Formats: sequence, C-alpha cells, structure tokens
Amino acid sequence: MAAERKVVVLISGSGTNLQALIDAQNTPALPNARISLVFSNRKAAYGLTRAAQANPPIPTAYLALQPYLKANPGKTRADYDVEVARIVLADNPDLVVLAGFMHIFGEGFLELADGVKPHQEGEAPRKPVPVINLHPALPGVFDGAHAIERAYEAFQKGEIQHSGAMVHRVVKDVDRGEPLIVREVPILKDEPIEAFEERLHKVEHEIIVQGAGKVLAEAKS
Repeated sequence: MAAERKVVVLISGSGTNLQALIDAQNTPALPNARISLVFSNRKAAYGLTRAAQANPPIPTAYLALQPYLKANPGKTRADYDVEVARIVLADNPDLVVLAGFMHIFGEGFLELADGVKPHQEGEAPRKPVPVINLHPALPGVFDGAHAIERAYEAFQKGEIQHSGAMVHRVVKDVDRGEPLIVREVPILKDEPIEAFEERLHKVEHEIIVQGAGKVLAEAKS
C-alpha cells in the first residue's frame, strides 16, 4: 500500500479551487492524497465551510495579519509569515498549495518551507516542502493582483489575443517561480468579462489538480 501524501491548502475566499482538490483526493488525479489542513487568512472565507462539510471533514485554521499584529505589539508582517508557516507545516505535509490565497509571503514563510531555518529556536530545520501557487495569467505577464481584469483590459486595447492560467512553484518574487502547468485561455470578441472569467476558472480547477499531482509524483520518484 502506497504511503498517504498530506496536502495543506491555503485560501482566502470561496474555495472553488479547494473544492477541485477535495474532489480529486484519492482519485487517479491525486492518488493516495489527503488534504490534512485548510488554512485561511480571512475568517469569513467560504472555503473553510467547504472544508468542514467535506467527508470526512478537513481540519481548518485561521489567522489574519491585522488581528495578529494587534494582538502581538512589536511583531511585524515577517513574524506573521513565520507564524503561518509554523501552523501550515506543523503536520509535515508533502505539499502546500496556495489556491486563491491573497497574501504575499516574504522570506520568513519560504525559509521554513524550504528547510533553511528551523520552526523553533534550537530545533533542526525540517525537510523542504514544495509550495505551489495558482495564478490566473501566463508566465511573466500580469504578475500580482487583478490579473484577470488587467488581461481583459489589455485585450480590449488590442494588446493581447489571449490570456491563461498557470500553476508555478512559489519563490520570493511574486508569480515568478518555475511554471509547472500552463494553459492558454482565449478571450472572445465582445464577450463580457464575467464570461471570460468563468472559462478561466474552469481551467484553473483542472490545472490546480494537475499541478498538485505532478509535484507529488515528482517527490515520490
């Protein structure tokens, strides 16, 4: 029997990409995989409800930046990133997936995930854990927030013919890590942005599962 692979998913919103991962657990797309934790930086994120309603229910955790800073005078955004890393990596997952997670991590998170620094002082660093992100744009184009709106606007101006989505490894530079899965999505003439967005999201639901499966397969081989 193959060993079970643990996946932690980070979300900020409704969790439709999370749902795609939940549905793919223990199927040929994600064999022997289990989502062991869903973490959100927003308390009202519906993705937390999706996790709680999954069968079996998936444990959840929540920590937002501003309440954390208010409760810990003298702490910084970098301290928050380290605290999130400790929560997310506590169970030694095999993969961390950012699925619509609207917070940009600094080096504090990545140093723990990459096994560069220990989780607690005096501990030895743990094994590196791959971290991947879903981004609704093609590599090197429309990095950062509002990528869908910016691509749609560029199409209206005649600057591009299509956009797309990708799953990439997370590095310090936003949306600049190695692309793992890349899919082009055409923008149709005269279509409203909502229609383009809906088609793009369908692609995202497919590639986030493909990207997770690819990294887990690579880690096993």
